[in-house]
Amino acid sequence: MLTALLSDVHSNLAALEACLQHARDHAADRFVFLGDLVGYGPDPAAVVDTVAGIDGALVLKGNHDEAVEVEPKNSELNDIAYQAITWTREALTAAERRFLSELPMITREDNVCFVHASAHKPERWEYVDHGEAAQRSLDAAKTAYVFSGHVHDQALHFKTPAGKIASFQPTSGNPISIPHRRSWLSIVGSVGQPRDGNPAAAYALFNSASEVLTFYRIPYDHLSTARRILAVGLPGVLAERIVRGG
Repeated sequence: MLTALLSDVHSNLAALEACLQHARDHAADRFVFLGDLVGYGPDPAAVVDTVAGIDGALVLKGNHDEAVEVEPKNSELNDIAYQAITWTREALTAAERRFLSELPMITREDNVCFVHASAHKPERWEYVDHGEAAQRSLDAAKTAYVFSGHVHDQALHFKTPAGKIASFQPTSGNPISIPHRRSWLSIVGSVGQPRDGNPAAAYALFNSASEVLTFYRIPYDHLSTARRILAVGLPGVLAERIVRGG
């Protein structure tokens, strides 16, 4: 099975559509969304409706999705993110908000764990951005594969034969063999708001039969999204992030 892994869409419909088209062109069998459908961007309703309409899709909850229904604590979202969530709440229908509220935080199936942040206490929204955090998530998942987002940058962490964690940043379109005899944690990047200086949307494809993972960067009309962010009255810094890719 070829699974498309998408995370951190952040209400960016144009980026989502570009990744979906790329995945379909590559004959993806299934779509998995690793949380944060909303927040930051100008199209929360369209993004939620698009994802909800994909047959057989697995959709997980991210911290921005949770914040639509549950008032975040002061330390959980910065002022800009909170402004975007406040606007997003008004932009969504009751049915769209209910869809987000009913999403699971973590799912395990067939030796694979899907989670927005860390499999170690996923409700804490820990950033898996270093080896120790990857170790905690892998140990908690107890699966050969963990796929997650939240960090916005693409990365691959794995256990060496000595039991240590090694990490590297993948390159777009380069297939990587990830045999199940080791443990692997993949951060698939952000569809809607990359933060590595490259504005192209990020996602990954996993072939479970051949145990091959391929990360991708997909160009789209990011300047149009930036203009839409300004047009709906969201903070200008969010448009700047889209333009500069971070």
